[in-house]
Formats: sequence, C-alpha cells, structure tokens
Amino acid sequence: MKKIISLGLFMSLFTVVQAQPAKVIADKILGIVGDKIILHSDIQNTIADALRNGGTVPDNASCVVMEQALVSKVLMLQAIKDSIPVTEDEIEADLDNRIRRYINMYGTQEALEEIAGKSIYQIKEDARETVKEQKLAEGMQKKIVENVHITPNEVKEVYNKIPKDSLPFFESELEIGQIVFYPKANRDLERYVMDELMNYKKQVESKLATFEQLAKRYSDDPGSKERGGEYQVNRNEKTWDPNFLAACFRLKKEGDMIGPVKSKFGYHLIQLVQRVGDDLVIRHILRIPTITDIEVRQTIAKADSIRAKVLSGLMSFGAAATRYGEDEQQKFAGPYFLGRDGAPYVTIDQLDKDLVAMLSTLKPGEYSQPVVYDQDGKKAVRVVYYKSRTEPHRLNMKDDFSRISQMALDEKKAKALDKWLTNKIPTYYIMIDDELKSCGQLSKWAKNSSEKAF
Repeated sequence: MKKIISLGLFMSLFTVVQAQPAKVIADKILGIVGDKIILHSDIQNTIADALRNGGTVPDNASCVVMEQALVSKVLMLQAIKDSIPVTEDEIEADLDNRIRRYINMYGTQEALEEIAGKSIYQIKEDARETVKEQKLAEGMQKKIVENVHITPNEVKEVYNKIPKDSLPFFESELEIGQIVFYPKANRDLERYVMDELMNYKKQVESKLATFEQLAKRYSDDPGSKERGGEYQVNRNEKTWDPNFLAACFRLKKEGDMIGPVKSKFGYHLIQLVQRVGDDLVIRHILRIPTITDIEVRQTIAKADSIRAKVLSGLMSFGAAATRYGEDEQQKFAGPYFLGRDGAPYVTIDQLDKDLVAMLSTLKPGEYSQPVVYDQDGKKAVRVVYYKSRTEPHRLNMKDDFSRISQMALDEKKAKALDKWLTNKIPTYYIMIDDELKSCGQLSKWAKNSSEKAF
C-alpha cells in the first residue's frame, strides 16, 4: 500500500442520484466483510462517478476500488466496536456539501431532481446510511494514525527518493482561509413573519385557501415549496431540527396545524397530512425573517472584533475560526479552502469571483476587513486570511516543505494503517468473489477469504 486509502472514493453520492438505466442487470455480491456486503453495482458506480468528475482510472480500477471497499468495511465495523462517535450534524453537513456539488454539476436543484427522479430530501435520505458508514470508517482511520508524526529528516528522505526528472510542476497556488458569520434578524421582523404565519393559518381554517396553495405561494423552503410543503417525517430521525420534529409529533389529527414554530432555519407553520405510528406526512410553510442593514452592520462589528484578536496575537486564525465561526461545514473541515487533492492549496479558478476580487487588494500574510457576501442565497460576513501564494515551480524543499512533509506523513500513516489491517483482517469473516481473486492487491484478503470459506 503506497499511499493512505482515500475512503471518499468509495462513497459516491451519484449511486443514489443517477437515473435508472434503460436495461436493468441483476446485481451481484462481490464481497462480504463481517455482515456487510459489497455489490458489483457499488464498484461500477464508483468508477463511473470518478470518470464523470473528470478523473482517470487505471486498467485494474475494479481491483483498486474493491480494495478500498474492503478497507472501508473493516474500519467501519471496528469503529462500531470501539464506539467511535459520529454526530448527526457531521452527517448532515457532509450530505449538504455533496448535494451542493451535484447541483453545481447539473446547474440547478430542479435539474438534479429531474435526473435523479427524486427530491433532494429523498436523495439525502437514500445516501444517509452510506455516509454514516463512511464517517465511521474515517473516524477509525483517524484513531489508528493519530499518534503518527514526522521528523525533518524523514521529510528530506522522502524528497530525495523522488527522481529529479520526475519532480512535479505546480501552477501558482494559494493558501486561503475564512471565518464566516451570519447576521441574525431583529425581533420586530421575527414578529412580522410570525404574524404572517398566523394569518396563513386563519386562511386555511376559514377555507379561503388550502395549506398546499399557501406553501407553494409563500414558503421560503425551496426543497418542498413545489410539493406544497410536503415532507415525510419519522420520529427516530435525528436529522430534523429538534423543535421542528417535536412540533410535528404534537399534531394528533389529520388537518391539525401548529405554529409558528422556531427552528434554526426560521419559523414554520406545520399541518398534519397523515400519521401512522412513528411516521408522519406533514406540510409546512417556512418563513425566514429578512436581514436588514442594521443586523449586517452588527455582524460586521462582531467580525471586526474577532479580527482584532487575531491581529493582536491573542489567538490564532484557526482557533478563532473554530471558536467563533458560524459555518457548520467549516467546523468539521477547518477554515482553509481545500484543493482537489484535499490539501489546503487552491488555484485561482477554484475560488468564487468575489473572493478573487478581494485578493487583488491583499498581500500574502494579510487579513481582510469584514466583507458582506452571498453564500447559497444567504447573507453572510467573512474575514479572509490570505496566508500564502507560490509562483509556478517544480517541487522543491524551499517552496514546498509543508507539501513534502504531508507526503512523508501520508506515507508513514499508510504504513501504520497497513500494519493495523494485517493484524485485523484475520479477525473478520471475509468473502471475495472468484471474479476478483486474481487481483494482486487483494491477495491477503483473498487468502483470508479462502481460509474462512464454507
């Protein structure tokens, strides 16, 4: 194993997004780890998705992806045994990020839903368990390698092993971070949308309009608006806002309404359509209070005070982002933009146009003033840290020490993971279909499979 396994390749959201093929072929189990199966479609969909994303795959792609799948299953099962924590917030943030990526790929949410043949909500729900398994595997992998460190001499050794005529060439790259803040609506505007929701409730009760008509006309939830605000809700699903979920299950009879209910998204009016045990069909109207210039200025002042703490050395940029940043995705991924290889280096074309314009006024090492911008249709304020910028060059110890350090660390972590797997594989039931037993990289898995075969 030359490099640490990339678990992200095995989980492809496209496996639940893609439309049904014209010709349906019976699926086949290619592998089993413990009580978890790996299907032929899992492998083929992952390869197809890599190609759709512009990647290249080797001739033995099925063998490579199968190895990743086997590793992922062992890590996931061991994570369950070791009680590795994975929160619903982490899963939800990951799903949202994947959905945004596919919306960008297809242009609009409507286009994605048309191709998938299902709503955004259904896409997320279909992928939820797979994302959870991936998060468990990632958590286990992190635990295995968390105490692996690298020395300067080891970094130098890794660099010296690269043939000089094979040193990669890099375009100009940037290290860019940001701390994001969201303005909060004032109480008067919150009261205004609450009054609107009460008015909608009266219209439904007096039969001046149906709930579905009002949802289509007024709801601020793009995920359900065209369906008249309809969702399917289960009592045990942890992905819903707790206040929203609790309010749904206070409804007893079909047609009953409750609201306004406050959630992290805004205010809701909810109507019960159908109830069967712990499963509900509900409609809701979401209203999000307008953010005024006053709230924006208050948020700018808050962001400026955090910036001052960083500039004075009271806390690092990373610590400030962790403590004060309000973007949920950044709480898990960190404040720096990540490149296509997952490293904190990006090219200029990977940044949004507003950020590119902002960088023209900054020098490497500088922090921006708080700036208002639009994030996914939501007003936000950010402080940007322009950490560094490289000139086009070939890999070298002076300009790329941190990159080479990461290469050396990844290599050392891969060895630690490989050693762990060698010890763990014999403790699990493994089955590999004969179709893949000829894969060289699966030899130790295949050996264990044949030893435990019935």
